[in-house]
Amino acid sequence: MRAFRIAYDGRPFYGFQRQPSVPTVENALFDALDRLGAFDAAADRKPPGYAAAGRTDAGVSAFGQTVGFDCPEWCTPRALNAELPADVRAWAAADAPESFHATHDAVRREYVYDRYAPDADPALARRAADALSGEHDFHNLTGDDVGTVRELSVTVEPDGEFLVVHVAAGGFPYELVRRLVSLVHGVAVGERSPDAVEDVLGPEPLTGPDGVPAAPPEPLLLERVVYPDLTFERDPQAAESAAEIFESRRRDGLVRARVTGRIRAGVGGDEG
Repeated sequence: MRAFRIAYDGRPFYGFQRQPSVPTVENALFDALDRLGAFDAAADRKPPGYAAAGRTDAGVSAFGQTVGFDCPEWCTPRALNAELPADVRAWAAADAPESFHATHDAVRREYVYDRYAPDADPALARRAADALSGEHDFHNLTGDDVGTVRELSVTVEPDGEFLVVHVAAGGFPYELVRRLVSLVHGVAVGERSPDAVEDVLGPEPLTGPDGVPAAPPEPLLLERVVYPDLTFERDPQAAESAAEIFESRRRDGLVRARVTGRIRAGVGGDEG
């Protein structure tokens, strides 16, 4: 049994979990393993012993996603990358006991969300984050009906025009992080009263305009998944390749931002 750290740009994918007719990260991983001969996709539903740390939504990215499965010794991060698309990169691995389960054995998951909020008040954002930290019933911040009581750590720091929201817990119900970010942002820009957090954490269900919508998925990143008994070793070649690919994506984003900025300036009348 081996565990692998997987990084991916979630924007081209319809989430992590395998689906029959749309591209997902798990589809890409299983196809790569099939082409490598690590398992037979025609005969088996998934690789033996397979499990993943979490099922990120469509558009959500990761560099701490973790998967575990039985595989040959030659199945290294660089071997996986030979068959994975460029948007999905394995970059570290660890030997794991046969009983290892990537979902159940994770003790902590950490997400980070970069919320564009040039008019936000950092003090109000921190006040909301402090109120959301600790153990609460988050039934108003998820579509799930069970497993809504969680103990969270929520921190917020300003970074230029952004609020950087870090959220950590043992696990998360559906859309909790994105709705939490939406709530913190609403308080920080004055769209919601700081007392709204108390109402959201209260026992009464909130619907309509009182409900909290999910923030967009693209700025969300699964940053870290903690397994106390595993020691991951970075594959230098695989990690360097991944860093080069995502640096290229970063530069492309900067160039595109300049182009769209010029378009905005032109149509806005900043240029004759």
